Amino acid sequence: MTDYVFYTASTLDGFLADENDSLDWLLTQPIDEDGPHNIADLMAATGAIVMGSTTYRWVVDHITASGEEWMYKDHPTFVFTHRDLEPVHPSITVVAGSPAEHRAALEKAAGDRAVWVVGGGDLAAQFAEDGMLDELLVSFAPATVGSGRPLFPRAWDFELLETVQNKAFVIARYRVVGPRGQAASPVG
Repeated sequence: MTDYVFYTASTLDGFLADENDSLDWLLTQPIDEDGPHNIADLMAATGAIVMGSTTYRWVVDHITASGEEWMYKDHPTFVFTHRDLEPVHPSITVVAGSPAEHRAALEKAAGDRAVWVVGGGDLAAQFAEDGMLDELLVSFAPATVGSGRPLFPRAWDFELLETVQNKAFVIARYRVVGPRGQAASPVG
């Protein structure tokens, strides 16, 4: 069975990006690249990547400005959007519709590894609503932005499985339980 993991970073006040879709708050934080829940370990466990159009545009703008290449070229990447987007690399597939409509393609692309839900929070919530989100792994940075793109814009319950520190970040790993207000099996 393919695992779906929303691996992301958040401000202490629960935002993935500020109101201008900036990640400046994130890019200035110290992190141990070899520390717990590092990106290299995530990429080794990831078979396919999904992201929304806002996240995709931010990544493309960032690599264009810095002169970098598409960093996920070894992973099939699916961009969920209703916009007309041009893929910047052959590993990218632009799709429309619900996550459930693309489940077979995502799991085929992932093989025996996980699907990394990069973001944003609304896309991760859509995956959860379709029963396609198993874990939420959040690196909380010691910063606030006041408003912006919320971490998870739905009323859901999660079970805390683990917490660790990686330099400035408190990293929390959660199991997705389900929508708030629905009867859920007891946790613990």
